[in-house]
Amino acid sequence: MAIILSALALATTTGVAAQSASARTPLRPISECIRVDQINEWHIVDDRTATVRTGPRRYVVGLQARCPRLGQPPAGLIFHPNRSNLALGMYRICGEAGETVSSYHQPRCAIQSVRIVDKAEFDRLSAKARRSGSAADQPTSKP
Repeated sequence: MAIILSALALATTTGVAAQSASARTPLRPISECIRVDQINEWHIVDDRTATVRTGPRRYVVGLQARCPRLGQPPAGLIFHPNRSNLALGMYRICGEAGETVSSYHQPRCAIQSVRIVDKAEFDRLSAKARRSGSAADQPTSKP
């Protein structure tokens, strides 16, 4: 009986791990991802959500955990690609494992997801923002 219960517990744990691993769905194709050098506008909606605009494209960025210091002065939002994309010279944020965002002199926050949204949803979420910035607040060199 104990062997059966152990096997069931292991199967349940493995199933939950597989579900959470597959929960991450990065944007594809890569050309759809956020180009960090083209960010025109950003907003911190809450401790786990930001909106970003790059020209005509608008995105919602979800964070893995609460990040209450994000966007605090001095103004700026700095996106950090994961190591593999950085090694390839790709300064894009797609919602892949290892991507982070930070503010100046603040700890990095892990990104969980990135999705493209329409203007109406972007405007609705951005209107709730407690902190906002523009391209002028972005770093002048790549991370």
